[in-house]
Amino acid sequence: MGMASLGPSGFSASSTAEEVTQGVDGSALTAIVTGASSGIGVETTRVLALRGVHVVMAVRNADAGRNVKESILKEIPSAKIDVMELDLSSMASVRKFASQYQSSNLPLNLLINNAGVMGTPFMLSQDKIELQFATNHLGHFLLTDLLLETMKRTARESNIEGRIVNVSSEGHRIAYSEGIRFDKINDESGYYTWYAYGQSKLANILHAKELARHLKEEEVEITANSLHPGAIISTNLMRHHGLINSNPSNHFSFCFAVGQMLGKYFLKNIPQVTRALRRRMQIWQKSYGTSAAP
Repeated sequence: MGMASLGPSGFSASSTAEEVTQGVDGSALTAIVTGASSGIGVETTRVLALRGVHVVMAVRNADAGRNVKESILKEIPSAKIDVMELDLSSMASVRKFASQYQSSNLPLNLLINNAGVMGTPFMLSQDKIELQFATNHLGHFLLTDLLLETMKRTARESNIEGRIVNVSSEGHRIAYSEGIRFDKINDESGYYTWYAYGQSKLANILHAKELARHLKEEEVEITANSLHPGAIISTNLMRHHGLINSNPSNHFSFCFAVGQMLGKYFLKNIPQVTRALRRRMQIWQKSYGTSAAP
């Protein structure tokens, strides 16, 4: 590994999650991983469990989630894994999941907002919101908001810094020319598959940026960042299209490696300067209204 390829964490894009987490004792941590039944969600769950983290797999298909759990348990018999159903395109499902999680009285140290859809034809969610925006951004926005008090309490009581990770994409650079078209989210006539995907990924970055600002102002020991996971062909995300394959094993390494960084967008484990961050307050306010978060 060349030194020039190293990011501030001391690791590079070729570093695996197992390498980064070598020696880490996560037995005091609890994590939620959305979209944990396929692709990078599976690998993230596996490595976190390998390091002793109690992982809650938040999945749309509970049977698929249980199959992944059983597979991991065969490799790691001591793994602590639960499976909970969550459809991020449905705000009712998000609220139900958050309520059930809170009722479990589990702590929450890590929230990895990984689930998503990509390149879908125009469709509306159950809430009559364009599917990519509803699933990739609004569902995660609401989920994060509903679980934030649990994360704050966990950080206070455990004295362990919490981490929120939004999985974005370099695709955010191909959003509509005006960025996020809140007034035209559901406009089928002006819909373009990849611009809509980019729009949802831009929203992930702006959400993390604005959330980080709020957390810093409140002096809460929780970081919020976003990342580009690479181009994945071997996951359900690409069921409508095909892209160059990428090793999924390193993308969440900075859950442990990144320290006091707030509101950053990471590409190959290196923080990037992102565009349109002046709109982060707009995404915050509009998302509250659209998701009907209390």
